[in-house]
Amino acid sequence: MSQFTPFLSVEFHCHTLFSKDSLIRPADLVAACERKGIDRVVVTDHNTIAGARAAQKLDPERVIVGEEVMTTRGEILAAFVTAEIPAMLPPQETIRRLREQGAFISVSHPFDEWRSGGWKEEDLLEIIPFVDTIEVFNSRCMRPVFNRRAAEFARKHDLAGTVGSDAHAAFELGRSLVLLEPFEGPDEMRKVIRHAKFQTRWSPPWVHLTSRYATLRKKINFRLDTSKRA
Repeated sequence: MSQFTPFLSVEFHCHTLFSKDSLIRPADLVAACERKGIDRVVVTDHNTIAGARAAQKLDPERVIVGEEVMTTRGEILAAFVTAEIPAMLPPQETIRRLREQGAFISVSHPFDEWRSGGWKEEDLLEIIPFVDTIEVFNSRCMRPVFNRRAAEFARKHDLAGTVGSDAHAAFELGRSLVLLEPFEGPDEMRKVIRHAKFQTRWSPPWVHLTSRYATLRKKINFRLDTSKRA
């Protein structure tokens, strides 16, 4: 790799208001990435690609359609998704559907025991032959040991890694970035991911209040709308 090869900064894990715990409008996400100089952003809403598609229409070059999919064992993080994957399928079925469409497949915060999307090691061992990477640093992991375990697991099993801000608010975007050689599409991403460099920053625990607020606000709005229609 030439020392003069430019790197693209990639936000690999973030959410919009199409996730139940975020209020970021797709337009605001795109604007924030442009303002912060983030070259590519994988929009990974929970169990939907609607927000990613909306953002991609606004900036087709910058935005990559992704999805964070809850399986029966833990969460899968995918990029270059063309067909939405429903939640709560067995991991092997989720991965099969993603592989059919050529998506790039990672695993969200695999050892975060404080999240419902974390993984047990025995379950993770069953799927690693069929994924491209695992997330070795997530800015929202509240205990550093969760990220250390992921990085150690990746080294032990010779897995490539991704990192992500897991942004649920615009100010979080870009806290953790993957720096990659230029790529187009999932196959080229697979070729360059082994040469990735990482810029990582931990997010303090209070950032989780933003997603708690988003969830609560949406519940209140839903109840108000329901009462108006009654």
